Amino acid sequence: MTEGFENEIIEGTVEEIRFRNEQNGYTVIEISCDDELVTAVGVFADISVGESVKLSGAWSYHATFGRQFKVNEYERSMPHTTQQLYNYLASGAVKGIGPSTAEKIIAKFGEKSFDILENEPERLASIKGISVKKANDMSLDFKRQFAVRNIMIGLETYGMTPGECIKAYKLFGSNAVERVLENPYDMCVSGSGISFERADAISENLPSPPRDSYRLKAGILHIVTYNLYSDGHTCLPRHKLIKTACDYLCTDADSIDILIDELCGEKRLVSMEIGKKEFIFSPEAYHDEKSISDRIKVFLKFPPPERKTLYKEIETVEAQLKIKYAENQKEAIQTAVNKGMLILTGGPGTGKTTTLKGIIKLFENEGLEIALAAPTGRAAKRMSELTGKQAKTIHRLLEVEWDEQDKPAFKRNLRNPLECEALIVDELSMVDINLFACLLAALPFGCRLIMVGDSDQLPAVGAGNVLSDLIASGLLPVVRLNEVFRQALDSLIVTNAHRIVRGEEIIIDNKDSDFFFMERRSAYDAAQTVAALYSKRLPDAYGYSPFSDIQVICPSRKGEAGTVRLNSVLQELINPQTGGKNELTVGFRLFREGDKVMQIKNNYNIVWEKGKETGEGIFNGDIGIITQIDKKGEFAVIKFDDDRCATYMRDQFEEIELAYAVTVHKSQGSEFKAVVMPVVSVIPQLKYRNLLYTAVTRARERLILVGSRQEIFEMAKNDKNMRRYSALRTMLMEGEI
Repeated sequence: MTEGFENEIIEGTVEEIRFRNEQNGYTVIEISCDDELVTAVGVFADISVGESVKLSGAWSYHATFGRQFKVNEYERSMPHTTQQLYNYLASGAVKGIGPSTAEKIIAKFGEKSFDILENEPERLASIKGISVKKANDMSLDFKRQFAVRNIMIGLETYGMTPGECIKAYKLFGSNAVERVLENPYDMCVSGSGISFERADAISENLPSPPRDSYRLKAGILHIVTYNLYSDGHTCLPRHKLIKTACDYLCTDADSIDILIDELCGEKRLVSMEIGKKEFIFSPEAYHDEKSISDRIKVFLKFPPPERKTLYKEIETVEAQLKIKYAENQKEAIQTAVNKGMLILTGGPGTGKTTTLKGIIKLFENEGLEIALAAPTGRAAKRMSELTGKQAKTIHRLLEVEWDEQDKPAFKRNLRNPLECEALIVDELSMVDINLFACLLAALPFGCRLIMVGDSDQLPAVGAGNVLSDLIASGLLPVVRLNEVFRQALDSLIVTNAHRIVRGEEIIIDNKDSDFFFMERRSAYDAAQTVAALYSKRLPDAYGYSPFSDIQVICPSRKGEAGTVRLNSVLQELINPQTGGKNELTVGFRLFREGDKVMQIKNNYNIVWEKGKETGEGIFNGDIGIITQIDKKGEFAVIKFDDDRCATYMRDQFEEIELAYAVTVHKSQGSEFKAVVMPVVSVIPQLKYRNLLYTAVTRARERLILVGSRQEIFEMAKNDKNMRRYSALRTMLMEGEI
């Protein structure tokens, strides 16, 4: 597909809305233009069938599907003939009016219909089937559309895009223009999609600059939010926040100090003392950690009915499952049943799964309703395969839905708790504070809670240190499985994983094992070797599929041996352009039918199908294959590993990346038959123990490290992980239970 560069203007009447993304206004419309039906794409605010439009943009030419007009700017005018008026109202543009009602309104009021709707809605009540209330509701919705149009006109003057205008309207309603003129930084609220940097740019186009305090406050909030969502800190030491803000905003410490106090007074930030130092939180992060702490203490104060599990009951389970439990496994089973709350942790080969099976069996023998959950689809699928019981993602368990502000919420909550009597959560190290707070809120009193995870792995991609903080508080029963079973000792993957945790030198020269090392001196050579292993050598030697069995895992996105470069190389090796495969280019990224891809952020609004089942939500880390690309409609169908199929429009591909190679952080919760990892030219910030450990423990049958022997040893010895500030441990240890 090639695009024209000359700007053109076309005019016509909107005949059909083919697609509209309500979140950002991206719309595909059909317009009649000089007796021709033209497809136009762009960001439009509540455009409707029947409107006359003047579009400015350029043509895009498709080899197969012809032309599309990509719109940069547009003007619109309301319908004026009775036929256009009818088409507009019959399209459903105004809530409460469909084809039948539209026909009645046009028949009675003709070309005055819009004037009646806007200024005399009570007259609509003279039509059979329209009450006074319904007439007023219709009028309000009609006027709302005019408000959006006026806002678009007002804000585009200051360099705001149509999509940003829509976001401003959703934030501020009919006062959007006045609010933006006074303080454009008010748009930098979490989830608005308008960044601090963008608000900074918009402010430069305003007729008069906003108050300096508006900018500085927004900048401080931006720093706190960035550290929450990008670095996982739930809070920051006040002195570090002041220094960072001074450098970022080019101002003095006294000004920042005063404004932090003001923001705390306005409850836009929260202050708390931890270890005689003051820490600053966003209200959301503080609420989540406080909620977790309070809820845990309530569960400990009002535990499930106490019972005593006898050793003979465990012996019966051993006979049923044909398992012989070690002493600390028996301790875990007893604690789970007797105390009702347990953290079960341990590395690979220590028997977490077999212990879990025993706990489930005893719960079943008691007749308890059991629920199993994990943070990702892959982790839930793996949990189901290992336990033989159905497991759901935490989001599906809590029944995610949308609230009135189009933000994700859960049907299962404090007022509508889960109906299980025992909940087992796997991969707890991946769960962030917000999701864990929501899960605990939905847990009914008397429900047993078993939390399983490996505390030596990386913390969650999201905010907080949930698993580590829970263990460190000393408040909850914890059983750490540390005995590696004989069959697991045959695996050098397992042996080396435990050596990494203990800071011991790992074994990398044993050729007759499942753990291999291939020395390469440069990142380029390492990347070439990784590509050969992934595309040919491993599939030829072991029959592995590059799509489902092998995963390249990298410490970083950047560099010759980073995910960005390797994905480009592997795409051409594994899924080259043959047989006329359709492609979609988004920015600098090329996607092709047959590509292996990953969702890189939670999206609660994507609809998926799985057989006869439907639902909403594709989440960070979900991996799938692009099965279809429609070039004309600019959408693609992705089939994920758990057999869910979802349709993605072009703009949603901002949340999709190629997944032949993924970072260690993105691989959490997954397990693959074979893992290939380049370890060369690793940046110092990523050269630490639990990153290497997490990567190694993703491999089930084969692990191949490619690169520098010295760098591997340096990572294994470095236990100084990137520090993550959080307050959950302190909150749990304070106060009474």
